[in-house]
Amino acid sequence: MRIEISHATHYHYDAPVSQSVQHLRLTPPSDTCQSVLNWQIETPGIERALTYSDAFGNVVNLINQGRLGDTMTITATGIVETRNNHGVLGFLPETMPARVYLRQSELTYTNAGIRKLAALITDSADPGCFHKLMAAIRSEVDYKVGVTETHMPAADVLTAGEGVCQDHAHVFISAARHAGVPARYISGYLFLEEDDPASEAHHAWAEVLIDDLGWVGFDVSNGICPTDHHIRLSVGLDSRSAAPIRGVRWGGAQEELAVEVRVERVAQQQQQ
Repeated sequence: MRIEISHATHYHYDAPVSQSVQHLRLTPPSDTCQSVLNWQIETPGIERALTYSDAFGNVVNLINQGRLGDTMTITATGIVETRNNHGVLGFLPETMPARVYLRQSELTYTNAGIRKLAALITDSADPGCFHKLMAAIRSEVDYKVGVTETHMPAADVLTAGEGVCQDHAHVFISAARHAGVPARYISGYLFLEEDDPASEAHHAWAEVLIDDLGWVGFDVSNGICPTDHHIRLSVGLDSRSAAPIRGVRWGGAQEELAVEVRVERVAQQQQQ
């Protein structure tokens, strides 16, 4: 399937910004589940950006923007061809040792509830255990928008019993790591054929390393392994390290942020 993506992030400041330094993880990779056919990023200073791969293998554009005024927009657009591997990414060349993904972060520390969920992983080589974990989390944490903070710890999410895709991913990752299974956070996109209250165009899920299969994805919010409707963007220990945009600025004490994500299937005549 060919999917066209437009991801625009709009900033408005209460005063002019004299300088901004941004790390953009807005370039999806080509891998066993997807091929990037074309991709471009538009924002002031992108033509002078330093481009490199970070420790997790993400493509990063480091931009230094001066005299932005009180508004700024970052737009990433392109077309990705996806394949349905039923969530199995497999074994890929990795810059980061798998054991790094066993380390709990500030957002994935466990509590008694998460440790109980981790007990469902009785055989780390059996994908069925992770499907059980996914279903258990979905029953414990209702999908509800606006009830959690942007970066809420997994333990707090489980206690609250409500959250969105990134919250589901954090709880899943926390339980898997507690069970001794490398797990990582994926930030990406989801193509929606029909309106679904448990899905977002800008989406997040988890991947775990399973013997004989390699990395396998689990989308807790939708109760499935990723399909050709999912587009991987960036990877990290949690939502902070995989964030598409991170940066600092000088000036503009107050910031208003608006994000517009459009994910559409490319029409058949456009593919020919």
